[in-house]
Amino acid sequence: MTQPPKPDSRPDKVSLWRYAKLFRRDILSAQPARLYRAWMAEFKTPFFRSYLINQPDLIKTVLKDRPDDFPKSNRIGEGLRPLLGNSVFLTNGKTWKRQRRIIDPAFEGGRLRGSFPAMWDAAEAMAERLEPQAGQVIEIEAETSHAAADVIFRTLFSLPIEHHLAREVFEEFKTYQRSQPILNIAAFIPLPRWLPRLFRKDTKSSAAKIRRLITELTEARMVEIAQGTAPEDLATKIMTTADPVDGGTFSTQEMVDQVAIFFLAGHETSASALAWALYLMAIHPDWQDRLAEEAQQIDTCDFAVMSKLRLSRDVFRETLRLYPPVPMMVREATCPEQFRGRDVKAGAQIVISPWHLHRQERLWDNPDGFDPARWQTENGQKCQREAYLPFSAGPRVCPGAGFAMIEGPLILSRLLRDYRVEAIASKLPVPVAHLTVRSKDGIWLRLVRR
Repeated sequence: MTQPPKPDSRPDKVSLWRYAKLFRRDILSAQPARLYRAWMAEFKTPFFRSYLINQPDLIKTVLKDRPDDFPKSNRIGEGLRPLLGNSVFLTNGKTWKRQRRIIDPAFEGGRLRGSFPAMWDAAEAMAERLEPQAGQVIEIEAETSHAAADVIFRTLFSLPIEHHLAREVFEEFKTYQRSQPILNIAAFIPLPRWLPRLFRKDTKSSAAKIRRLITELTEARMVEIAQGTAPEDLATKIMTTADPVDGGTFSTQEMVDQVAIFFLAGHETSASALAWALYLMAIHPDWQDRLAEEAQQIDTCDFAVMSKLRLSRDVFRETLRLYPPVPMMVREATCPEQFRGRDVKAGAQIVISPWHLHRQERLWDNPDGFDPARWQTENGQKCQREAYLPFSAGPRVCPGAGFAMIEGPLILSRLLRDYRVEAIASKLPVPVAHLTVRSKDGIWLRLVRR
């Protein structure tokens, strides 16, 4: 059976300079192999200590039991500030809690049903776009990025990707991705707040253009809300929701920050997961045939169909295990701690790596193998509760988690209903992580009409 691709690990000991270079090239292969077995690992630099924790009860302490004691670290987020500003992804404390009180109602269960037609239309549009390419070898990540962006704009602003503003944001975002902005010198060296962060020129330029375009969309929606003509989509819901504590709503600037992270999180992560899911189907044709048969039930835009796509949901869940779009999360200890007998000083960085946790050899049966049936086993169900974090956990769990688990299985099933995907032996994808887990040189598949 074909094993899903996994990047090689670095030597166990390297210099800080070498580690920084490896980290910039790829977060995954910059880590040593021992992290797939370790419960905890310490990394020392001249400026701070970093502890990767792979033990479920420690992760529970940090993410669920005492999240206020372990706020999100500013280090990794430093590279994203030009685009995300003061978004919910980067904030902590009272600011973050206020933002979540306004945002969360838009993603409640009932809202998923309301957003389903937009997801359906995006899935149909993707299937139609692929029709002329049937029989050809295509780079599927480009197609899933297009589809994920389409979903974001349809659900947020009721605009298809073909709308000129949506298209401009999508195209500019590709430029932003290529600038690899997640790594900034402040990730390794603590810099005072007043010191310039030395962002690359193209990073700042792309971020500024994206924010100008989002501002244009946001201001237009504010006018529609005032006139009573705004569609009932996610943007309207968020912009009209008042904080139950202070009664305020998001300003234009605050809304631009949030839309930027919705696009980054919702577009990047969904595109990554869907591309890897299609590749896994290509190298596991038995599962692909089962999903294609299940997908024959998809014929009309009816939210009830999601309850019938059980195999697709398990495949997508397994894809998120093997290729979690966000491979690492960083928190900061605000007070002295002791983890596994080690003293963890205040200011230490606490790294939680879904990539390594989802492949922890002491926890999972067949950790590197593709097995969607695992979710029905005792081991799979236990690990799902204790060692599965594709959307984080606790108060900071991604508000769009339920959204993603509708979008992913729906588009996957819709494509496999009409098309077969086949792997290209000469183009083995190599997972790398910058913003999300993607393939180093794309994911190439042959698309065949069923």
